[in-house]
Amino acid sequence: MHCDVKERSTGTLLSILNDDINQLERFLDSGAASILQFITTVLAVGGSFLLIASNVAWLAILPTPFIFWGSLAFQKRLAPRYADVRDKAGFINSRLANNLSGIATIKSFTAETYERERVLTESEAYRRSNETAIALSAAFFPAIRFVVVIGFIATLFFGGVAVANNQLTVGTYGFMVFIVQQLLWPFATLSTLMDEYQRAMASIHRVMGLLDTPITIPAGNHPLPFKAVRGEVQIDNITFAYNDRNNVLKNLSLHIPSGANIGIIGATGSGKSTLVKLLLRFYEVQGGRILIDGIDIRELQLGELRRCIGWVSQDVFLFHGTVAENIAYGSFDASHDEIIHAAKLAQAHKFILQLPQGYDTIVGERGQKLSGGQRQRIALARAILKDAPILILDEATSAVDNETEAAIQKSLAMITQNRTTIAIAHRLSTIRHSHCIYVMDDGQIVEQGKHEELLAMDGIYASLWRVQSGIH
Repeated sequence: MHCDVKERSTGTLLSILNDDINQLERFLDSGAASILQFITTVLAVGGSFLLIASNVAWLAILPTPFIFWGSLAFQKRLAPRYADVRDKAGFINSRLANNLSGIATIKSFTAETYERERVLTESEAYRRSNETAIALSAAFFPAIRFVVVIGFIATLFFGGVAVANNQLTVGTYGFMVFIVQQLLWPFATLSTLMDEYQRAMASIHRVMGLLDTPITIPAGNHPLPFKAVRGEVQIDNITFAYNDRNNVLKNLSLHIPSGANIGIIGATGSGKSTLVKLLLRFYEVQGGRILIDGIDIRELQLGELRRCIGWVSQDVFLFHGTVAENIAYGSFDASHDEIIHAAKLAQAHKFILQLPQGYDTIVGERGQKLSGGQRQRIALARAILKDAPILILDEATSAVDNETEAAIQKSLAMITQNRTTIAIAHRLSTIRHSHCIYVMDDGQIVEQGKHEELLAMDGIYASLWRVQSGIH
């Protein structure tokens, strides 16, 4: 199941998953036990006091309604302030995460001073928000102490009067002095407990808000056995738009026979990559349907649907770990020989051997220790190793040189035999040998056919081919 959290920044999500969870852990570790201890002490000691000296006990108990009323009023005023503190913490985390990810861009544009000012602005907003909450909490603490002291003094005074009038024994009075401390002094810590409680509640609201994020992609129940998948894809009159914007795809229909190798080209924003995301059900079609082997993908179990599709994205993501671990990602039971074989087919084996530790070299976060072309070839090896019946290549060789691309194309010619392959490309040389090439424009298919047929049409494809071939 896929929860759509794309509207939230990475920093905000990390703030919830780290800071807010830690806040809850701290409260449950000490605050919750302190609250239970407070309630138990007040009930036990208050009950004993009423039994021993009921004529004086009411003086000690009299401040408690005012303390509880003040605590509730304090809680209502403090809750929104700590909610704001958590939001500000999320904003500054988001800013820092953004800057760390884009550090190269910041340096290249010499924007360090600008970003430092933005971080300072977020930090100052966080400081002011915290200051506002702490100021209220700090004001409540002496107020409770004052009420507690008044109750204590009143109990001592009137208890002493009762002893003088022989209404209370000296021994009982001495015990009463001890027990009234046990009753009233826990109230002095109530402000601290309430402060911890409100911090925890602010975190709970954010955590529950994340957990309650609606599931936008409900999973189906229809099984799709991996080995039984033929790979026939039917796209039937689909329409899609991002967040109620203009339609990215408009009544698009497309049939890909089992084992076919097709190419899709089009200008940036024409809907090519969106089509892939709909096939993987990262998003839901808003009109029409997509079928695999005659079954609507909305009826399929999500795990089995995605297991039968190998995808190489134009935005390659590598995990912090070794080269071998990244190639075997998703195929966790693969042997080392299988990993090497996949790397050879992706033309990655040669450069991997030249790395300091070969296949055991750490690639860094998002593969930052490798070049763009190296990352792409590792991602391609990962898809090859998965050996899925449907293979999607979304600009899979855009970052490699022409010689490497030619070698990869030879390998793909073997890999894609009897496997449904969808190749999205800007380089027409990548897809010129496809069984059928589809040209997309403004969310629709405007041309289709083989390479020679499209050239004969003298349309968009022919124009692009002349430009890329240097033909005037």
